[in-house]
Amino acid sequence: MSGILHTLRTKTLEIAYEEHGATGDQPVILLHGFPYAPRGYDALVSLLPGCRVIVPYLRGYGPSRFLSPDTPRSGQQAALGADLRDLLDALDIRQAALVGYDWGGRAACIVAALWPERVRALVSCNGYNIQNIATANRPVSAEGERALWYQYYFHTPRGVAGLETNRAEIARLLWRLWSPNWHFDDATFAASAAAFDNPDFVDVVIHSYRHRYGLVAGDPALDEIEASLARQPDIVVPSAAIWGEADGVNSAYASGPDISRFTGPCQRIVLPGIGHNPPQEAPQAVADALIALLKT
Repeated sequence: MSGILHTLRTKTLEIAYEEHGATGDQPVILLHGFPYAPRGYDALVSLLPGCRVIVPYLRGYGPSRFLSPDTPRSGQQAALGADLRDLLDALDIRQAALVGYDWGGRAACIVAALWPERVRALVSCNGYNIQNIATANRPVSAEGERALWYQYYFHTPRGVAGLETNRAEIARLLWRLWSPNWHFDDATFAASAAAFDNPDFVDVVIHSYRHRYGLVAGDPALDEIEASLARQPDIVVPSAAIWGEADGVNSAYASGPDISRFTGPCQRIVLPGIGHNPPQEAPQAVADALIALLKT
């Protein structure tokens, strides 16, 4: 269910976003991951009556654009968090509920951790999503390393060329591997894959998967935020931490769903049979978690 498409300008981006509901309703921001798009939230939007729902395209996706050719095409975590904070400022939203997974969950966790006064409630699929770059090069189990093949691929020139040439094919493969029980059809995938044609998609993705391992420098303008994230800040806002039990990228190497960094009220939810993309695979469960938080 596509909403009305708008754009707004921040210091660095023209952010495209879809909006549903009335401006006076409870604001909810829904944040997609890699390699996904706002279409992944279509079913969830219909389950949130009485909410003003905003679904942005992350940097490097869909109609979102950088304002200057000189701005680094950074995909680092601080950029995602800063973009979300800037979106709230540009929309003059003092406080919102946030829902996210993968990259979008990282942005939501960052804003909840660093600017908790801006967050009424957080639903974080894939749990605590703030990267610990200082420990990123510690190996995990062999099975866990196998699941991260695409990250190592993107560290190479061949991976850059592969993503440029086969971005949709790679994305479709990752959807299948990460959500083995989700039998999406061609039309569902194509609706999201259109967002990968953004001219900055490859640069942003490659930078993201290199920066998180300390292989490339970040945007100097984001150094202060990255320094704060290096301390692995706690999340104190009311939260629901959701994991898909069949998540093909996280469950293979995770020691178990951990909510120790959620030091405020937090519900731990594991969804049987669900993979990496709970909002699209189990929209009712995600909606229920959010609605429960908004009632408290």
